[in-house]
This record gives sequence, C-alpha cells and structure tokens, in this order.
Amino acid sequence: METPKQDAVKDAPTRKLNAQMLGKLVVVAFLMFGFGYALIPVYKKICEITGINTLTPMNVTAEEVANTQVDKSRTITIEFDGNAQGPWRFRPTVASMEVHPGELVQVVYEVVNTQSRAIDAQAIPSYAPQQATAHFKKMECFCFKQQTLGPNEAKQMPVVFFIDPALPRDVKTITLSYTFFEVAGPAKKSS
Repeated sequence: METPKQDAVKDAPTRKLNAQMLGKLVVVAFLMFGFGYALIPVYKKICEITGINTLTPMNVTAEEVANTQVDKSRTITIEFDGNAQGPWRFRPTVASMEVHPGELVQVVYEVVNTQSRAIDAQAIPSYAPQQATAHFKKMECFCFKQQTLGPNEAKQMPVVFFIDPALPRDVKTITLSYTFFEVAGPAKKSS
C-alpha cells in the first residue's frame, strides 16, 4: 500500500497537466468570446463591401439633399417589393413610381402583425441592379432600427430617399426590396 506522500508525488504530474489544461481552456474560452464579439462588425463590413444584406445606417444628411441638383432630363422607374418572413402582412403602398435623379421622394410600406402577441422585427433592404446600391440615398427608413409591433397592430412606415444623379445613365429601373423578419423570438410583454 502506498503512503500519502507517495500518492502526492504521483498526483503532482497530474495536477500540473490539469492546471495546464485549465489554462488552455480559459484561453480558448476567451478567444471564442472575442471572436463572437468581433463577428457583428466583421459581418457588417463584409456586407458593406459586397453590397448584399446591408443593415442600412442613415446614409445622407439634409445638407447633402439641399445641394443635390434634380436632373429633369432623366426619369428612373423605382419598383418596390416587400417580403414577409414571419407572422405578418408586409407590402409597399405603391408598386412603382417614376422619379428624377436628385428628387426627394417618399414611399410608404404597410405592415400588419397578425398575431395576438407583440413581435420585434427588422427590415433588410436589397437593390437591383446591384450597381444602384451606392446611388440609392435614404434619409429616413424603417430599416434603420428594429420595429416592435403590438398584438394585431398595423403600421405605415415611410422611406424618404433620392437617387444620386451620378447613377449610370444605362440604369433605367431600380428595384428596392425589403425582407421583414422577426428578431430575437417573441417580444417581451411590457408591464
């Protein structure tokens, strides 16, 4: 039978290995947390570079619009589309409109929550053709932030925009499409 001193001598290498393993696991956990924390800005930057699924920040100011020249010699057809990925109805109030580059325009999208519970949702825009993305300037948009829809609530949400006159002349039609989807599961009921 071994004495406690002999057991301690045998356990010393095991304890050292356990301490090393614990240190490695702490480092891995820290790196995983850092990766998860950095993932959102990296994702946004990739989307910004590629021009897909952009989470749109407010991209123009009133001063920029005031200096914009309206190009009356051109007309661009803007088509509007709405896709619902959840328990609601979502659509633009008009299917299309004719605009002049530089002209400030407003369009309204309607959403109706068909559930008897509150829902948090977000809209993500996409543009076709893709080259139009950089020239579609929004001043106000419901896509800038999450929307909370109460039970059976209906909302009309405006989009105020203009088309940059630098849009290539061969682009005659732009499609603005929003996908409206639920985020973070059911919304918490306020008390």
